[in-house]
Amino acid sequence: MLASAERVRTTLDHRLPDRVPLDFGSTSVSGMHVTCVAALRDYYGLERRPVKVIEPGQLLGEIDGELQAIIGIDTEGVSRRMNRFGFPMADWKPWRTPQGLEVLVPGRFMTTTDESGDILLYPQGDLSASPSARMPEGGYFFDSIIRQQPIDEEKLDPRDNLEGFGPISEKELDYLQAEAARAAATGRAVVASFGGTSFGDIAHVPGAALKNPRGIRDITEWYVSIVTRPDYVRAVFEGQCEIALKNLERVAARVGDSVDVINVCGTDFGTQSSSFCSVQTFRELWMPYYQRINNWIHENTRWKTFKHSCGAVQKFIDSFIEAGFDILNPVQCSAAGMEPEHLKQRYGDRIVFWGAGVDTQQVLPFGTPAEVREQVLRRCEIFSASGGFVFNTVHNVQARTPVENIVALIEAVKEFNGVGR
Repeated sequence: MLASAERVRTTLDHRLPDRVPLDFGSTSVSGMHVTCVAALRDYYGLERRPVKVIEPGQLLGEIDGELQAIIGIDTEGVSRRMNRFGFPMADWKPWRTPQGLEVLVPGRFMTTTDESGDILLYPQGDLSASPSARMPEGGYFFDSIIRQQPIDEEKLDPRDNLEGFGPISEKELDYLQAEAARAAATGRAVVASFGGTSFGDIAHVPGAALKNPRGIRDITEWYVSIVTRPDYVRAVFEGQCEIALKNLERVAARVGDSVDVINVCGTDFGTQSSSFCSVQTFRELWMPYYQRINNWIHENTRWKTFKHSCGAVQKFIDSFIEAGFDILNPVQCSAAGMEPEHLKQRYGDRIVFWGAGVDTQQVLPFGTPAEVREQVLRRCEIFSASGGFVFNTVHNVQARTPVENIVALIEAVKEFNGVGR
């Protein structure tokens, strides 16, 4: 039987491993809501204690070693010490969710509640700044607050949208080196999110870590700018790419072969039925910078490159491959043109599918355990042929997903892999 890391590496090389490798929790787009993690711990009879929130915006929960072993997870994540709200993932303290679950959050996770009952989250944990994210009353995650300043076309400066990008600090490098070593020692495949390489990712455009964001920070205005201000957007990407390449060189010198996969990009290009731009626009505006990043990685490391994009992205996949991406996530099979059989047949020998295991919009949250089992088994059958498939749900497991359905998913993967027989 292969060790977890070798199992993942085998399938990333488009060879058939001993069983389908499984990821949960290695990235911010392949995890579980903290309430689901707590429910799984209860289901399996693990010690009752607060679960760490390892991604404050989406309230993703830490899947620790005990639960990893039960589920059969083959991956281990490494992320930056500083999160996208500008405070470190350290100095953990108790916090109670709107549903009454006690969890652990970073010490600089600072909130207030407004007159409507919404919970406000503050950049860099500074309560004197304007809040940068909001959780509606009774909600389960935070949405960015748009803090767009009036735009003066004559004074627009791409450097304003580069605020928040810069040389990685020695302290951060020390942290990543230690984290990569820790992760590699688990025997699981190491999936790293070093940040700074996701061009135009809407999760980052609003500048949630900044106290006074400048430039183009409104999400709608940013999308409009792709058409009306392409030179501005291109200048932002150019500056970001130069910074990213210098940082990658310094990171690679520290972590080396401890890392197996790097999460390069979380920019979404697909909607449920269409896309945010044309293939031509992608190739003209985004692709040159992805190629530079991916080429550097492939020329200087053994890391595989991970591209996240939700939605109907079938028409982009050839360009993703040409841009140098090795992996596509989350493989939203419910979107237009994303039929599993077609994707595997047309692209399966050229890109790894990481996700696709079960639909998180309908089947997992609202189906029966039997329906979950049926879809998981069918997706594993389709995507695992000849390797090139890492099982994960289609994006994160959302709050209020019945724990019985999550268990059905886990047991179906074990059934397909012949584990426990």
